[in-house]
Amino acid sequence: MKDITILGFGNVAHHLIRYVQNSHSLNLQQIYARSPEKIILSGLDVSKIITDLNQLQEADLYIIAVSDDAIGELSDWLPFENRLVVHTSGTAPIEVLNAKNRRGVFYPLQTFSKNKEVDFKTIPMCLEADTDDDFETIKYIAEQFSDHVYQISSVQRKSIHVSAVFVNNFVNHMYVLGNKICDEHNIPFQILQPLIKETADKIVSVKPIDAQTGPAVRKDSKTIEKHLAFLDENIDLKNLYLTLTESIQNYNV
Repeated sequence: MKDITILGFGNVAHHLIRYVQNSHSLNLQQIYARSPEKIILSGLDVSKIITDLNQLQEADLYIIAVSDDAIGELSDWLPFENRLVVHTSGTAPIEVLNAKNRRGVFYPLQTFSKNKEVDFKTIPMCLEADTDDDFETIKYIAEQFSDHVYQISSVQRKSIHVSAVFVNNFVNHMYVLGNKICDEHNIPFQILQPLIKETADKIVSVKPIDAQTGPAVRKDSKTIEKHLAFLDENIDLKNLYLTLTESIQNYNV
């Protein structure tokens, strides 16, 4: 049984706390939160919540799950030395953590929202540590969460995070824009959901470049011109359509 303390209560911390509190191999030692009233989890022992870092008890792993800008400052404030401290950022290097403690990274590669459950067993866990012994400790804990554990350097993790922005954040923004067009023409967005699902499912067995369809890759200029004419009243969408069309065509030369 490993004792885990989680510092922070954003989206990532919310799901880490929920998982650890229900785990049979991990013990939720404490939660540090500056605004504890925001923590609403059924079955959570409120005595584990602290607002003063000086109340931190000894644990096997301290997980800092806060915004990237706050990681370094929070690690500086920790009132102890030579304990194992990790952060959950996709972009911050391991060196952002204060070297007074043993350092690592515990990055779950997934999008998290507090009102949407996730299956940790399917989530890739990207790990890094300063020493082999600490890596083995972090690895053991990560394996209690997930069946997909990887040793990933800070440089590799940055490239993964950029890739993730393209395939998740930017793609979701396309959903937002598609939804907006549907709303403006009294069309239920649900009509596009089977297409969205098939597109996502397809790349499990087909390379993304081989899965590309549509007027851009076909160089169907007549259809493209019709779409641009449709978007004449929204210059931002029209320019985005043109940029994406050119990107697809240039990549598929």
